[in-house]
Amino acid sequence: MIKGKDFRGHAHELVDWIADYLENIEEYPVKSQVKPGDIYEKLPSRIPQEGDSFQRIMQDFNNIIMPGITHWQSPNFFAYFPANSSYASLLGEMLTATLGAQCMKWETSPAATELEQKVMEWLRTLLGLPAKWHGVIQDTASTSSLVALLTAREYHTDYSINKRGFSKSGSFRIYCSGEAHSSIEKAVRIAGFGSENLVKVETDEEFRMEPGALEAAIQEDMDSERKPLCVVATMGTTSTTSVDPLESIGKICKKYDLWLHVDAAYAGSAMILQEYRWMTSGLNYADSFVFNPHKWLFTNFDCSAYYVKDKEALTKTFQLIPEYLKTKADKQVNNYSDWGIQLGRRFRALKLWFVLRSFGVRGLQDKVRFHISIAKDLEERISAEPDFEVLAPRTVNLLCFRYHPNGVTDEVKLNDINERLLHQLNATGRLYITHTKLSGKYTLRIVTGQTNVEPHHVERAWDLIMETARKLA
Repeated sequence: MIKGKDFRGHAHELVDWIADYLENIEEYPVKSQVKPGDIYEKLPSRIPQEGDSFQRIMQDFNNIIMPGITHWQSPNFFAYFPANSSYASLLGEMLTATLGAQCMKWETSPAATELEQKVMEWLRTLLGLPAKWHGVIQDTASTSSLVALLTAREYHTDYSINKRGFSKSGSFRIYCSGEAHSSIEKAVRIAGFGSENLVKVETDEEFRMEPGALEAAIQEDMDSERKPLCVVATMGTTSTTSVDPLESIGKICKKYDLWLHVDAAYAGSAMILQEYRWMTSGLNYADSFVFNPHKWLFTNFDCSAYYVKDKEALTKTFQLIPEYLKTKADKQVNNYSDWGIQLGRRFRALKLWFVLRSFGVRGLQDKVRFHISIAKDLEERISAEPDFEVLAPRTVNLLCFRYHPNGVTDEVKLNDINERLLHQLNATGRLYITHTKLSGKYTLRIVTGQTNVEPHHVERAWDLIMETARKLA
């Protein structure tokens, strides 16, 4: 058992380990190289009868756990979207863990509630969001989108489904593009609508939702006596970071009185740059909006910024106050346990506050702008190679491309070549990239968004991609 008298020494050891790890992270293979079951088989089948020492626990951590870790904080991590960290965020997270506060209500830690309110106002200004929106920190964008659908459901049924269930409510319809994140369909299922009532609207040649197709789908449902309820527009799709035309979609939502939720989980961070404020066009029509500071604003996972136009609609959907949770301050403050699914809440605002204060506006803008410039340079490199092709327009710092050797025209064969290329690259441990499919084409994705990525990391990655691809061919 680790005792209080030993804590200080072990904490110093652990901080040294953390600092060494972050300084030497590029020495690890980016993607874990273990096989399924490797870690499980090395772990004891039972809890030890007597407590182990800190030294033995750390020995097993280094020998058993670390080989099974994929290093998301490596600057050679180009996969998915990043789950970024920073020294400032890490320090804030240490304090959060130390305080161990359960911040469900204002009374359980007033500073947690009031700091969250303030940093959400800061972020609202930083991104140029509507000034009357109200913000709350959720754990993930997946949860935020579920919260949006539940709020839309209750708002448009006068909060009756929470009381009586779906029995007499009819068939509600939810709309998104075929490029929307899978969390939207999961939210549709959890909220009780059913996957069959999720309408996936056609996209254009740049993978953006087609407003005309959206309106046609709404009108068809109304003619069939179904009930259009909510549209989910995406600002930065997962596959390509395409941005749905919010202005046109918003006008359609207003015309038919539909809830508009905007999922900006990754690309929303780009709105801190004036040159990307074009993405805010149409946001005035939105009823809810989410983006993730834990993706591209250098704040440890998890930290999702969720905004609503109508605070009362949100709280009426989720508020449930038994006697033992009533306090005399309830009518004067925000109790964020009433703003989402969870009752218990971590002090997430603290690490975000550390990041915003440590970087400042200029530091955040410089970092995001730098990541985009690296992607632009890589785009030019890819386009210059006759046996590679870019498969989608670059919006921010995600590039979608494939290897297309001369003379190969069969799409099945091209898909196979690029899938093998992906696996061979990741097996080297020198980088980590992932894939998607665009119009049936197996597409490689590379995201230059990890906190500490530099041009030389991307140059080495691109050299490795070209070398491996041409050997494969």
